[in-house]
Amino acid sequence: MTEESAQRKGISRRGLFGAAGAAVATGVAGYAAHSVLAGEESQAADTTGPVEFHGEHQAGIITPVQDRLHFAAFDVTTTKRAELVSLLKEWSAAAALLTAGRDIGQYGAVNGPGEAPPEDTGEAVGLPPARLTLTIGFGPSLFDKRFGLASKRPQALVDLPHFIADDLDPNRSGGDIAVQACSDDPQVAVHAIRNLARIGFGRVAVRYSQLGFGRTASTSRAQTTPRNLFGFKDGTNNLKLEDTAKLEQQLWVQPDDGPDWMVGGSYLVSRRIRMNIEIWDRTSLGEQESIIGRGKGTGAPLGKADEFDAIDFEAKNSDGDLKVAKEAHIRLAHPSFNNGAELLRRGYNFVDGSDGLGRLDAGLFFLAYQRDPRKQFIPVQNQLARSDVLNEYIVHVGSGIFACPGGVTAGSYWGEKLFA
Repeated sequence: MTEESAQRKGISRRGLFGAAGAAVATGVAGYAAHSVLAGEESQAADTTGPVEFHGEHQAGIITPVQDRLHFAAFDVTTTKRAELVSLLKEWSAAAALLTAGRDIGQYGAVNGPGEAPPEDTGEAVGLPPARLTLTIGFGPSLFDKRFGLASKRPQALVDLPHFIADDLDPNRSGGDIAVQACSDDPQVAVHAIRNLARIGFGRVAVRYSQLGFGRTASTSRAQTTPRNLFGFKDGTNNLKLEDTAKLEQQLWVQPDDGPDWMVGGSYLVSRRIRMNIEIWDRTSLGEQESIIGRGKGTGAPLGKADEFDAIDFEAKNSDGDLKVAKEAHIRLAHPSFNNGAELLRRGYNFVDGSDGLGRLDAGLFFLAYQRDPRKQFIPVQNQLARSDVLNEYIVHVGSGIFACPGGVTAGSYWGEKLFA
């Protein structure tokens, strides 16, 4: 069976190892292909096959959201620009192989010499790619004096302001570089981040990481709307890959936005949101629905029957009160009340054990992509922080913002135009 036929059948290729040096570059180039919307949509149904690494935009943004996440923020520990560039080249070559379901290195996980550590850590041997995507972003702190990048910092890559009721842990915030690994197999996602961290030893160090399960958004109409840990459907009105005109307007950085190295890219905001699960679970169903503005079962806006019915913000109950309250979450977050601003969300549920007091350390790892955070996330979050009753049940404990450049072409690497 050829490797190509094995890919079509979703069979692992991790026994087919790439070669080092020029051979690795050849293997990476061999997986380049033009990404089309039809191909993106078909990925929603196929949970085992590969997602093309190369393309106009980075994979893992409009790619139909996978079920599992391993997100990692890195601090760059080297002070040498050449070492950072070399790392990004190595990471890009490895990412192309990992997303294709291949081991990294000349010998991979099991075929190397017995006296040396394996080049690939091996926990994904025998597993298919499971729609693995790897998406990179650069944080504001990377644009200091260390690498001569200060003049290339995009104006849209602002330091996020302090929002009302934020309780941010600095050890779970920021980072020079972020890598988002999404897959339908948690072990595949963990394997990818683990191997990138290993490649980066001595040049970067993991600042923090987050595992996520159960996507809390859909980025294609081929996907159903998932539920968050409060039990409500989440992201009903999310941007979808089929909305090409909206994506140009709301998601992708345009030539007039600047700088050139960000054209075709997007800005990522990450927020670790702790949910007070135990308090929410003692709240009446009617109050929960009033806080969100949707029915818990159907996901329909209050006063409507279907999840995707248009929200009527003027409709009233028999007592004269608004069906969707002024402080309801869906009203405050709606584009109609935020100068038309929309976000592409790719968040995930998380449960990280308990806090020692019998309460779950659980919540939402919020990930949102956009064209300009100054016009999108920041004003929306300011409004939510001021008025959203949901704030009684959540607290933002981690935060990050990253500039995610456009896609990688064969023979290129993550951030090449930034370092040109």
